[in-house]
Amino acid sequence: MNAFMTNGTLDFLQKLNDKYPTIDFFLMNSGTSTLAYYEDHKKKVFSAGRAYEVLSQSGTLQEKGYVVMNNIPVTDDGKAMFESKFKQREKEVDGMPGFQAFRLLRPKKGNTYVVLTQWRTEGDFDNWKNSKKFKETHKNQDTKPPAYFADRPFVTSYHMFDPDKI
Repeated sequence: MNAFMTNGTLDFLQKLNDKYPTIDFFLMNSGTSTLAYYEDHKKKVFSAGRAYEVLSQSGTLQEKGYVVMNNIPVTDDGKAMFESKFKQREKEVDGMPGFQAFRLLRPKKGNTYVVLTQWRTEGDFDNWKNSKKFKETHKNQDTKPPAYFADRPFVTSYHMFDPDKI
């Protein structure tokens, strides 16, 4: 399965539902930025977007919630090791309160993977970050980044778009 995302204005992205009624778009806001995300087996509808292969998934994306995307640039030589490490850890968040969905996304172009998690609320994500399980999983990351990192990872977070709050 593939995943696609693009950024744009809210007005423009809201029109996607009318233009492509068979695709379930998820709209997300972060301050002044809006992102559209969808999953499909092959259909790419964004002319200026990012395409990914879904390597691993759990849970179901919801219309409401809080989304965190860890954007991790990985060297070509380190891709196999990175994917293996994440596949071993993929089910660690499943049982956490407020967890809704997980996706490990491999870029079709470039080297920046996306680890997407969706939570019921931002507080649920914060509880996960402060949990013993999280600390065990990330215990060695405070020292030196893994050799397969091509650059410094960065996090983006979004609230699912709620049309009732316009």
